[in-house]
Amino acid sequence: MGGFCPYGGWSWVLSCLVSGVAAMECGMVLTHLKVQPGESIAVKGTVLPDAKSFALNMGRAGSDLALHFNPRFESHGDTRIIICNSLQGGEWGEEQREPDFPFQPGQDAKIGISFDAQELTVALPGEQQLKFPNRLGLEAIEFFTVEGDFRVKSIKFK
Repeated sequence: MGGFCPYGGWSWVLSCLVSGVAAMECGMVLTHLKVQPGESIAVKGTVLPDAKSFALNMGRAGSDLALHFNPRFESHGDTRIIICNSLQGGEWGEEQREPDFPFQPGQDAKIGISFDAQELTVALPGEQQLKFPNRLGLEAIEFFTVEGDFRVKSIKFK
């Protein structure tokens, strides 16, 4: 399933990857974006009641991410922590671990992401913010995904 907006020049794809017999991971992929420094992406949605983790990814493409934002409720040996990282040419950078965890299973959440040449800023529920370096030096965000245990209600580009 996908679409194209002739006005904004973006396209979207809903994708599901089956990994194993019973496990299925679904997500939303936005491509052909032109989010410039100073602009932002605001995502509103609901954390699923039995959430283990979810991720927001933004960058050039799936193998070049300026930001992998991954709140983990209980996943990969982590409990109630936010993992931030970058991916360049398919190689992960050094993780930044944020212990302040404002997400609750079953509750609505709004996440805003903006960037400039030096860093990305993530606005979280409860007026919390975190900053992550723009390791790729991206001048435009062209790719954005939402994966895991988060049901998107709206995405707004500002």
